[in-house]
Amino acid sequence: MLVMLELNHKPENSACFNCRLKNLCLPIALEASNIRYLDEIIERYTYTKGDYLYSQNNNFRSVYAVRSGSFKSSLINYDGETRINRFFFPGEIIGLDGIANGMHTNTVQALEHASVCEISFPQLQELSRKMPSLQNHFFSLMGKEITEGQEIHGFLSHNTAKERAVNFLLSLSARLARVSLSSSKLLLPMTRADIGEYLGLTLETVSRTLTQLQNKGLISVNNREVTLLQMDSLREIIGCSED
Repeated sequence: MLVMLELNHKPENSACFNCRLKNLCLPIALEASNIRYLDEIIERYTYTKGDYLYSQNNNFRSVYAVRSGSFKSSLINYDGETRINRFFFPGEIIGLDGIANGMHTNTVQALEHASVCEISFPQLQELSRKMPSLQNHFFSLMGKEITEGQEIHGFLSHNTAKERAVNFLLSLSARLARVSLSSSKLLLPMTRADIGEYLGLTLETVSRTLTQLQNKGLISVNNREVTLLQMDSLREIIGCSED
């Protein structure tokens, strides 16, 4: 039987209550008076660039909410090849890959100095039973993870290098905008090699594609800083219009 640790009822000035990401993360599912219960089962940690959050085949114990910085997730397939399959940014949940089999299927590594909230999954389950809204929100996150994975796989399987690169930049733009960061000036925490591995492209193709977009005046590139200059034109490339 899963047993939740006794709660000490932190006041509503707890870290979760005051976190700027509470409207993106798990607290969004809770009334203000109940956020303190979630805060009681959270441990907070910081990581430096290159640190591992967990590795493939590690036992699944917790899920993690990104507070700052970014992470990359990679998978070693049956042929021994490594493939980056996702990047994570503030407000997003890491670790759902371990729920199905009790072991993580990916390796997650910090791309820069970063911090997370670690949430014990058994305690989260127990708390969710007492707060159905939290359980429903967590199921929604799991469903979103599955859907996004399918969409990414489909997009990378059927689109050109330019379409893949533009879709990546626009997706990153939208995700950064959600946490009140610039949606047009992107400071990429990952290398071009990382981007290529994620998009299924060579490093040379990524560099060439970014140069082509810059020559057309759609973006400006300065090392890892990419400025999106013509958002509408970029959206047209992937057949997407702003709502």
